[in-house]
Amino acid sequence: MSGTAQIQTAPEDRIPYSQRFVYGLGSLCNNLLPAALGCMAIVLNLGLGMDPKWIGIILALPRFVDAIIDPIMGYITDITKSKWGRRKPYIFVGALFSGIVFALMWQLPAGHDQTFYIRFFTIGSIIFYVGYTIYAAPFIALGYEMTPDYHERTRLMAWSNFIGQFAWIAVPWFWWFMANKDLFETSVEGARTLAIGVGVFVAVVGVLPAIFIKERFYSIAKAEESKEVVKKSFNEAVVARFENFFKVFFITLKNWEFLKLCAATFAVFNGFTLISGLGSYVIIYYVMGGDQVGAGKFIGLFGSISSIATLCVIPLITRISTKVGKKNAFFISMAVAIFGYILKWFFYNPGSPYLVLFAAPFISFALGGLFTLVGSMMADLCDVDELENGQRREGMFGAVYWWMVKLGMALALFLSGYLLNWTGFDVALGPIQSDKALFLMRFYEIGISIATLGVAVLAIGTYKVSETRAREVRQELENRRGKAI
Repeated sequence: MSGTAQIQTAPEDRIPYSQRFVYGLGSLCNNLLPAALGCMAIVLNLGLGMDPKWIGIILALPRFVDAIIDPIMGYITDITKSKWGRRKPYIFVGALFSGIVFALMWQLPAGHDQTFYIRFFTIGSIIFYVGYTIYAAPFIALGYEMTPDYHERTRLMAWSNFIGQFAWIAVPWFWWFMANKDLFETSVEGARTLAIGVGVFVAVVGVLPAIFIKERFYSIAKAEESKEVVKKSFNEAVVARFENFFKVFFITLKNWEFLKLCAATFAVFNGFTLISGLGSYVIIYYVMGGDQVGAGKFIGLFGSISSIATLCVIPLITRISTKVGKKNAFFISMAVAIFGYILKWFFYNPGSPYLVLFAAPFISFALGGLFTLVGSMMADLCDVDELENGQRREGMFGAVYWWMVKLGMALALFLSGYLLNWTGFDVALGPIQSDKALFLMRFYEIGISIATLGVAVLAIGTYKVSETRAREVRQELENRRGKAI
């Protein structure tokens, strides 16, 4: 434990609780949209009978598009100058647009073949992810610049992750809601109704960060960029912006500490994405013997317990981080999660289905620790980057970070359909699946999870931005250009 870890946060560096709460609501929307999309996709297979391979493809393709436009959006928000700020105009528009499109893309008309649904859903998903990126890229960047304090950044990310977890409490119940025969004739009809509720919620709540949160580094960013401004013609300005985009993009990719954070998130989050669907199938066909309605309740219960446990983990990880540092807190989180997945293998038991719930609190350390700590580490790196390159580029850092993660997510979604097919699962067999398929579902889910958590630990093992270094960087920056107020 270093002595600097006990330095108190200055009052002017504290983020008001009201702004922490509003930023957390933005995280709730940011989590809800992709989480709902991934969870509701089961309707395409079990409701419309589509091949899992094609479901993986149509989920992955829009993610590739999303990943491509992410750095562009990050760059745009970094260079934007408006009376409302760099981030807030896009957050406002993106929340409205993505909420409306999400509601519309699930209004799947009945009576068509698989080719029609592939085209309908793929086009709708691409349009949706454009709106989602307009919202998400500036929203993430906004969080990096709300305070210059090392530990206050972790507290902000803890609030963000805590409130955002309520999306994961709700989403596991979506299948139970959509498949409930007392509410809807078909799960497809349930998806139509649920999507409208999600879309309206995001459109209303997602705009709040744009209205109530202050962009603390906006004046500094404008001052730094104005030093680079030279009068140019329109065509020269366009070419200059184009060249500068690639310049800052590759500067970001050359930052080794940044790449370590990307690798850790890539491994943990995309490992989770790859196997998340398998967990539902294991519960439906192995634990519950093909009872979809009963499994829907159990999937919801498991997901809710996991998310509630994550709510408890976040403040614990935050406190551990202030004692032993962000890096060591990350190691502890991943080690506990690996233990949880080992328990899950032994606790999957058709005779005692509730036994597996005891693994959930341990597993929750993975995502709880990841997004609380890595987001805070990213904010520290933005300071290091400003010191080295003379500009605030939270938008580009956040966008390139998620660009790399989303490329992996697209690959994971693409492979998820094949992964299910590789187990030997056949939807035509109904509740009677082969022993080999049931074994491989569990093997892939547990084995891939443990492997990806191990990769994340290796990636963070050589991360170099300690608390001492972060405080030194902040002091040098404030000596050079003044404090952010």
